[in-house]
Amino acid sequence: MTQRILAEQIATIATSDTPVPTDVRAMLHRVTLDAFGLMLAARQTDYIEALKASCLDQGTATAFGHGSGFTVQDATLINGTAVHGEDFDDTFEGTPVHVSSVIVPTMLAIAERENISRDRLINAMAQGSELICRLALVAPTAIHRQGFHPTAILGAFGACLTASIAYQLTPKQTASALGIVGSMASGIIEYLAEGTWTKRMHPGWAAAAGIKSAVMARSGFEGPRTVFEGTHGIFKGFASDSIQADFAHLETFGQEWISAGLAFKPYACGTMTQPFVDCAIRASKQFKFTDVQRIHAHVGEGTVHRLWEPLEEKRRPSTPYGAKFSVPYCIAIGFLDQKAGLHEFTEQQLERQDLKDLTAKIDYSINPDDPYPAEYAGWIDVTDNHGQVHSFQQPCLRGGKKEPMSQSELDDKFTNNLLFAGLQSNDVQLAKDSIYHLFYSEQNIRECLKTLTTIGGKR
Repeated sequence: MTQRILAEQIATIATSDTPVPTDVRAMLHRVTLDAFGLMLAARQTDYIEALKASCLDQGTATAFGHGSGFTVQDATLINGTAVHGEDFDDTFEGTPVHVSSVIVPTMLAIAERENISRDRLINAMAQGSELICRLALVAPTAIHRQGFHPTAILGAFGACLTASIAYQLTPKQTASALGIVGSMASGIIEYLAEGTWTKRMHPGWAAAAGIKSAVMARSGFEGPRTVFEGTHGIFKGFASDSIQADFAHLETFGQEWISAGLAFKPYACGTMTQPFVDCAIRASKQFKFTDVQRIHAHVGEGTVHRLWEPLEEKRRPSTPYGAKFSVPYCIAIGFLDQKAGLHEFTEQQLERQDLKDLTAKIDYSINPDDPYPAEYAGWIDVTDNHGQVHSFQQPCLRGGKKEPMSQSELDDKFTNNLLFAGLQSNDVQLAKDSIYHLFYSEQNIRECLKTLTTIGGKR
């Protein structure tokens, strides 16, 4: 165990105004573009409407796509929930955790209220993103195994660090803020049992907690500095002890940037389902649905409890949201429709007989050589009606480090998400330009955000 207090060490490095590399700035621009498109795409969903209806107080903060009039906490919760709501947001390869759905709402909420320089905005977002990714590597899969959602737990710390830098807290205050947010972090994965909505809100809740913890620390409230490595730190409370925590990833914070290569999703479903969709689309080019006798998937052991079991529920998901975390459903929709976007996860889709017939033919076995969580791979064997077996494999996550999404592809995704939200093409371009100006021009940041608040409607 390190003798250094990790929160203090991280706080000292993060608040030192170290220049952010060009590739990290580019990553922040890309994830903000992706996040804003998703924020707007979810604006008319039932879960966002429910969140809006739950707001008890008025404020001046903006829930993007809905206008101003919200408290900072409510706006941040709504914005983060909207980004992550359809599980179409970026992910970190190494162990799955989502970054933009936490960091972007945190920074937008603060920058809308405060006069923040572009350098401080970029540094705050970069350091918070980096912390989330490094925390994810401390004990890969251990948080999931314990029954918690890593984005919910680890995201709170990234949001806290982002907010602490944005508010210019001292290293001592920042370390205390990280200790405070450890008592605010929460998010169980029991949503899997019935495909309910709680996972959607985890990043927004983490972002709101991050802001609150930073403001509390600035006001003198104290939190435990040993929140990471302590006897009762977060890896004792939120992570299975079957995985040994390796704090080297925190000890080397600031020495290199591992968050620069965040992955973007081509499909609107769970991270580990994505390569299987690719395999299914490839198979569909060789077989008709009626030619398939069986589809057998070879999977990583760590994915089974979330994406494969109980198998009957995964074959016939109870809700469209549950379908996003069902590999049988995602394989079937990829095979039948050759896509898995926002339109492919609806109540109407769940009632399709061809989908039900195909998912009933899908099973799995654990592949001990599957690279999860270091890599996300897909492998299915399709047995045809003649008994012949045909294998299809996708060795990596498309949109990730080995097969990255081009800027053109990301722009198309952004455009399609805003058109899905009902925006006109001129608003799409206006939003795209304003997000670019946040990172790459001399235009006042609050003016950029003011433009973005006008896009998509009012409360």
